[in-house]
Formats: sequence, C-alpha cells, structure tokens
Amino acid sequence: MTALETAQAAPPGEKARGGQTNIFSIPAVWSRTPWTGKIGLITITVIMLLAFAAPWIAPYDPNEIDLINRLTGPSGAHWLGVDNFGRDVLSRLLYGGRLALFIAAISVVISIVVGTLIGAASGQIGGFFDEAAMRFVDLSLGFPTFIIALVIVAILGPGFFSLILALSFLGWTPYARLVRGQTLSINSQQFIEAAEALGCSRWFIITRHIVPHTINPVLAMGFLRFGHMLIRIGALSYLGLGVQPPDADWGAMLREAQPYMQREPWLIIFPGLAIFISALAVTLAGQGLTHAFDARAAHATISASLVAEEQAR
Repeated sequence: MTALETAQAAPPGEKARGGQTNIFSIPAVWSRTPWTGKIGLITITVIMLLAFAAPWIAPYDPNEIDLINRLTGPSGAHWLGVDNFGRDVLSRLLYGGRLALFIAAISVVISIVVGTLIGAASGQIGGFFDEAAMRFVDLSLGFPTFIIALVIVAILGPGFFSLILALSFLGWTPYARLVRGQTLSINSQQFIEAAEALGCSRWFIITRHIVPHTINPVLAMGFLRFGHMLIRIGALSYLGLGVQPPDADWGAMLREAQPYMQREPWLIIFPGLAIFISALAVTLAGQGLTHAFDARAAHATISASLVAEEQAR
C-alpha cells in the first residue's frame, strides 16, 4: 500500500501507518482553517485574555463612582470615557466581558454535554427512546429559543444562575440532532460491531467509541452557538433580565447609555462593538473549524500533499 492509500484509509484522529500524517492534529487543523477562521480564532482569544485579565489590567474599579467627571469623553485619563455615574467605560467593558464570556461558555458546555449524551444514546439505543427524543428535539427547534429563555428568566428572576439555566434549557437540542446523525453513521463501522460482539455495554460503546468520534463537529458547532449565546446574553441584559447592577455587563451598558446616545455616542458604541466583534469572531472561528474538521476535505488536502511528495521522488 502506498503512502497515499494509507493516509486515505486511516480513520479520523489516527496516524497513518506509512507516515506521521494526522489529519486532526492541531498543526494540520490550523493549516486547513481558512484565513477568516484564523482571524476569528486569534481575535476571540485576545478578547478572552483581556477579559479574564481584567483585575490586573483594568485602569479603575468598574464600580468606582465619580459624579464630578460624569459623561466625560475619551481622554488620556479615561481612554473610552466615563458613563453617567462617572465610572470608567474601559474598565466596565473588561469586567463586563468576563461575565458575558463566562456565562456563554458555561451555557455552551452544558448544552454540549447534555446534547452529545442524548444524541449518542438516541442513535445507539434506537426504538422508542430515539423516536421520543427526536420528536422532542423537533418540537423544541420549532419554538423561538430566545422567547423561552425570556420566560424562564422572568419566572425565576434575573441573576447569574437563572441566566445559565435559561440559555441551556433548550440549547442542547441542535447538538443532540447532530450527534444522533453522526452516531447512526458510526454504528455501521466494524469497531462498533466488534465491541457489540465482545459484549460491551451500550454505555461503554457510547462513551468510549461514539462520543470521541463526534467531538470534532460538535466543537465546531459549539463555536458557532457561542456567538448566539453572547447576543442573547446581551439582549437579556439590555432588557434588565441579565446580570444585575452594579456588576458590569455589555448589554446593561447599552441600556444605561440609551438616554445619552445622541450627546455621548461613545457610551453605546463601545459596548455595541464589543458584542459585535466577539460574536463575529466566534462565528468566523466556528465556520473555519467546520471546514477544517471536514474529514473529506482533510483527506483531500493530505492526498494532494502526498501526491506531490511521490511525484517529487
């Protein structure tokens, strides 16, 4: 078997026997990621580093009030100006990013875990469980998730935990549908038949064989959904149902700046840009990873490089 044939026959995530090619290694995935995806990954990484380093790099306490200098524009002392209470806008942006990104990350992780397990179990078990789970997913996808989140937060009251619960309540359904389709495809593989012939339990097959083979597309979808979560968090906070004062939040900053948007536009421009750039960066990163994790495109890239190597020999 030639090196090209070996690379094409190698299962995802494993090295080809004829060489050291691993189509899902970090360098290989990075090389296949489009330039837009790379820009998105770099941008969201920088934003996350700045947000989580806020206690060390923020120039002021985000809740420090200075009524004498309220509504002052950008200056050397306050790079992004101060708000209607005299609080430094840059400091509040950094601290607000910590909360928004953390809530979005927790919500996405919960949705991924729940959706992956339900989708894998549905595809592996089949029968009534599969039918009931997928009909519930279909029904859930028919409802506007933001309205459901709005109702949950209105019932439980604004707060950190109610916001996470509201965003995660139906956030797992797209992952369940994706993983269920992946599981049905994986079930026909020989290593699944071998595991069943050896008497392995369904839980063992799901956790040790199915879930690891669905991580790549799930992670790509997670990046895409992360941007949606940021926008929903901002919308709920703008409506007063998200993070409560005096804690900083991008959506709350937009709400507080609305009465002054004509006289002091920077108060609404900077938090709006923070939400827009973060959501756009995560979306670009997710689209890039979706392309990079495409096994067919990956094998095509590896095959082309191996053909060039064999021709050079």
